[in-house]
Amino acid sequence: MNENKLDDKVIVRYPPSPTGIMHIGNTRSFLFSYLIKRKTGGDAVLRFEDTDRERSKKEYEDYILETLHDLGIEYDRGPFRQSERTEFYVDAIETLLRNDDAYEAEESKDGSGDKVIRFRNPKKKITFHDVIRGEITIDTTDFGDFVIARSKTNPLYHLTVVVDDIDMGVTDVIRGEDHITSTPRQILLIEALGGIVPRYAHLPLIVGEDGKKLSKRHGAVTWQEFKKEGYLPEGVVNYLALLGWHPQDGDEREIFSVEELTELFRIEDVSKSPARFDYRKLDDINKVWMLKMEAGKYTEKVLEFLPEKMRELFEKEKEKGRKIIDLVIRERISKFGEVKKMSEEGEFDYYFQRPGVADEVLIFKDGSLEESKKYLREIVKKVSDLPENDWKAEKIKELLWDWSGEVGRGKVLHPMRMALSGAQRSPDPFTLAEILGRDETLERLKKK
Repeated sequence: MNENKLDDKVIVRYPPSPTGIMHIGNTRSFLFSYLIKRKTGGDAVLRFEDTDRERSKKEYEDYILETLHDLGIEYDRGPFRQSERTEFYVDAIETLLRNDDAYEAEESKDGSGDKVIRFRNPKKKITFHDVIRGEITIDTTDFGDFVIARSKTNPLYHLTVVVDDIDMGVTDVIRGEDHITSTPRQILLIEALGGIVPRYAHLPLIVGEDGKKLSKRHGAVTWQEFKKEGYLPEGVVNYLALLGWHPQDGDEREIFSVEELTELFRIEDVSKSPARFDYRKLDDINKVWMLKMEAGKYTEKVLEFLPEKMRELFEKEKEKGRKIIDLVIRERISKFGEVKKMSEEGEFDYYFQRPGVADEVLIFKDGSLEESKKYLREIVKKVSDLPENDWKAEKIKELLWDWSGEVGRGKVLHPMRMALSGAQRSPDPFTLAEILGRDETLERLKKK
């Protein structure tokens, strides 16, 4: 068996099939390939494996290109399309037929006359080294003489992949473990065509929290879906890198830039066990990257995901909008799509429009309306002398905290929060007051 030399220039490939939007599992394979090529100064080849003419569509190619572009997974050559490389496959078929490594055979036993091309399987054991799993030996006898083309001009997957890998000089194949049984077939074809067997790394399956293969029933499974929910490329790349891999030598970090991943990533360190996709962990990592954003860029993303009418209010009252983002949104969200839900549930309405507050909602537990109104009047007295330029949540809290502790914080802070927001779910009253501003806060408190 031919083997790559250790000093070969590394060439990886991204071989998506444009028959649907690319699954996050394929994206992870391409990310790992990219990190290897980036670390070694190698090349990456992008090719669309579009031999399934009926299901392959230009729009899916566009989604794949968008995914690679958005996530920063760069390639050096391509994109190539297998549908435009038929001559290479025809040459390979003719070579195999001429060398008696393949033969024409009837497709079925019904005598229809349709011919297929079958590879003449030597029926031997194939042993190959998987970088993640070690030595793997598979007896190819059970494969029989497998079909490699429907006709001399209509090749199938196993042949096209091998011909392309040989022609493009691919040295490293990183793909999912579901391809392990394909590898011996492809090695047989590589040997028959005189090619060099690449290094293989078969990545563990990605599963949901139920232990089953990740699919739409678990949530988003494509970059386009994550993007629509407001995840950042940095967050998704960071999390995908941790699916089945973690740096060695006791490094417990979970936040990595692409530069750090390039330095630390080793395909040998990838686990053999299935990688469990944890959406909560993705949220946590994504939030870290969100908080790293420059304030102006963060605001732009919030505005992008706000419903149109609410976005107009944020843009019209810029200072209030900025405070809502800084004091409420940054604290709450882990992905930008959550601001849309917050808006739809009315969590921003009371900042821009004075709420109608029924008297009974001011009452704390077994207290009375008169008691709640008395405390509101006292709040107004205690904060009225605080000037606008000192009107901050912490300053307001300082003026009320000790006193509210003496009389009962719930009795003071509940009616204050309700008078300002009218909502059962809202930020603390000090934050509300800072966002609303001095005059509006006092006006709302006095109204009750």
